[in-house]
Amino acid sequence: MNTLKKAGNWLAPPANKSEDGRDQWPSRTSFILAAMGGCAGMGNLLRYPSQVYNNHGLQWFVPYLMAVFIIAIPVLVLEIAIGQAYRGGSVIAYNNVNHRLRGLGLGLLFVAFFVGHYFVVNLAWIMDYFRNSFTSPLPWTGRGEEFYYQDVVANVDPIVGSLSEDGSSVLSYTSYPGIGLVGETVGWTAFTWFLVWLCIFKGVGLTGRVVYFTLGLPIVITIILVGRACSLENAGEGVGLVWATWRSSELARGQIWQTACGQVFFSTGVGFGYFTSYASYNQKYSNAVMDSILIVCSNVLFENFAAFAVFGVVGYLRLFPQDGVRLGSFTVGFLTLPLAVTEMPGANFWAFALFFTLMVLGFSSAFAQLDAIVTMWMDSGTKLSRPVVVTILVMISFLLSLPYCTQFGYYLLEGIDRWINDVALIFVVWAECVCSTTVYRWKDVTNQVGLLAFTIYNIGYFGGMIFGVAVAHAVSPPAGAGLGFGLYVAGAVASVTLSQTPTSGAARFWARNTYASRFWYLAFYSGNQLRRDLNLIVGTGKNWTIPSFWPLLMRYISAPILAIIFSFAYPSFYLLRYDPLHILGFTLAHVCLLVIGLGVILPRWFDVFLPPHRLNDGKVDTIPNVNQSAIDAEQKALEEGGDTTGPGKDEPIK
Repeated sequence: MNTLKKAGNWLAPPANKSEDGRDQWPSRTSFILAAMGGCAGMGNLLRYPSQVYNNHGLQWFVPYLMAVFIIAIPVLVLEIAIGQAYRGGSVIAYNNVNHRLRGLGLGLLFVAFFVGHYFVVNLAWIMDYFRNSFTSPLPWTGRGEEFYYQDVVANVDPIVGSLSEDGSSVLSYTSYPGIGLVGETVGWTAFTWFLVWLCIFKGVGLTGRVVYFTLGLPIVITIILVGRACSLENAGEGVGLVWATWRSSELARGQIWQTACGQVFFSTGVGFGYFTSYASYNQKYSNAVMDSILIVCSNVLFENFAAFAVFGVVGYLRLFPQDGVRLGSFTVGFLTLPLAVTEMPGANFWAFALFFTLMVLGFSSAFAQLDAIVTMWMDSGTKLSRPVVVTILVMISFLLSLPYCTQFGYYLLEGIDRWINDVALIFVVWAECVCSTTVYRWKDVTNQVGLLAFTIYNIGYFGGMIFGVAVAHAVSPPAGAGLGFGLYVAGAVASVTLSQTPTSGAARFWARNTYASRFWYLAFYSGNQLRRDLNLIVGTGKNWTIPSFWPLLMRYISAPILAIIFSFAYPSFYLLRYDPLHILGFTLAHVCLLVIGLGVILPRWFDVFLPPHRLNDGKVDTIPNVNQSAIDAEQKALEEGGDTTGPGKDEPIK
C-alpha cells in the first residue's frame, strides 16, 4: 500500500506552496510550458495555415503581426500580471482592478467554458482518424470527403433556408432532420474528458508534469512532419504561396484584418482567462512581462513553422488558391492532410504521427480552458476538494458536449464557434483594454478633476467608437472616422474646460500647464497608475517592467481597432439570420456581453464567485499618485500603531 501511495505521489504530486499558501508551479518552466500548451493547439497546425491560404501572400503578415504586437502581447501582459499580482483567477483579478469588473472576469471564463465543449468534440473526430490510422490501407484512401462527412461526422444534410431576393426578410429557416447521437463521437468525447480530468484533478503539481509531454512530444513530431512535407514533389511551389507572393490589393479588404485578429486571439489564447489563472500559481514576483513576450513569440514561431507542413502538401497536391474558393481549417485537418498522407510511402506511420500530434496539441488547450473554471471555483472558498470540483465540471462539460455529437453537431459547432469568436471573444478583449485603463482607481481621477469632467470625457471616448463605427458602416469609413474622432475631441475639450484644477501634480511633461494636467488625469491616469502598481510586484529586481506606452497602446490603439473588428460581426449575421443554429450562437455570444454588463451594474450578484475576505478588494480607498503598496503599508501600520510612512509614497510619477 505504501508503495502504491509513493507511486501515486510521484505520478500526481501535491503542488508546492507559495508564501501566501497558494498552490505554486513546480518551476517557472512548468508555467511557461503550460501557458504555451494552452495556446499552441490545433489552431496552429490547422486554422493558421487555412487563414494564410485564404489570404495568400506576404501581405497576410501585415495585419497578423500588427495584431500580435498591438493587441496580443499587451493584453497578455495584463492577464498574466494581474493574475500573478492579485493571486487569483480572472474574477478575483479583475475584482481587484475594480469591483465592477467581476462580470468581465466571468466573461473570459464564459468564452473558455463554451469553446471547450465543442473543442473536445473536434478532438473526438481526430481520435476517430487516429484509430483508423492503424488500418491498412487507410480507410479514407480515395474517399476523403465521404469518409469525413459520412463516416466520422455522420451528419444528415440540412434543408437550407433562404432570404428574399433583396435580403430584407427570411423566406424559410434552415431545418436539420438528423437529431440522433453519433455513437463513436460520444465515446471518444467521454474518453477525452476523462483525460482532461486525469491531468488537472490534482492541480498544478500534476499539470506541471503533464505539459512536458503534451507540448514537448508534439513539437518533435511536428518537426518530422514539416521535414517530410517539404521533401514532397512540388512542395516548393506551395511554400512559395506564402513567402514569394505579394498582393497589396488584399490589404484593402476588411476580411483580411478581421481574420488576422481572430487568428491571433484563437492561437495565442488571450481572452480565455486561463493565462490569469495559470499566472496566479506563479511566484508573486516572477518576470511577467518577459514571460508574456516569450509565450506569444514562441507561439508565432511555432505556427509559422508548422504551416510548412501544410503548404508542402498544398504544393504536392497542387491545391493552389482560386478566387472564391476558401480552405477551411476542418478541410486542412480532415481532408487535405489525410489525403496527402495516403500518397506517401509508409502512409500508416505518417497518419499516426499527424493525428497523434493534433490530438496531443489540442488536448493541452482543452484542459487549460477547464482549469480556468476550476481555479475560479476553488478561489471562491468552496468547501469541496479540488478532485470533486474537477469531477463535477467534467461531467457537466461532457453533457454539454453531447449536442455536438449529434447528426447536426457539425453545423451546431459552426454556428456556436463563429459567433463566440467574432462577438464574445473580441468584445471581452476590447473590454479588457478599455476597462483596465479607464476605471482602475477612477475615484482618484474624480477626486482631482471632478465627476462631471470624467463623465464627459468618457462619453466622448466611448461615443466616438460606437457612433464612429456605426456611421462607417451606414455611410462610409471616412465619415465614420471623422465623426468618431470629432466626438472624442469634443468630449476631451469640454471635459478639460469644465474640469477642476488638480491638487496633486501630474506627470512631469503634463504638469507644466493647468489644462494639460487636467487632460493627463482624464486620458492617462488610470492606465498609468495600474502600470505603476503592477510594476511594484511583477517588475521588481531584474524583471522587465511594463513600459510607459503600454496603457496608451491599450486604450487608444488596441481598443479602437477591436471596436472596428467587432462591428463586422453584425452585417455578417444579417446575411445568416435564416439559420437557427447561427441564431443560437449569436444569442449565446450576447449572453457573455450581458454577464459583463450585469457585473458593472450589479456587482453584488457576483459575490458568490469570491471568497468572503476578498469581496472588498476592489473598493479600497486610494490616494492620487500614491502606489497601492504604499497605501496598504500605511493602513497596516495604522492598524498596528506603528510607522505610517509607507514605502513608495514619495516615488516620482512617470
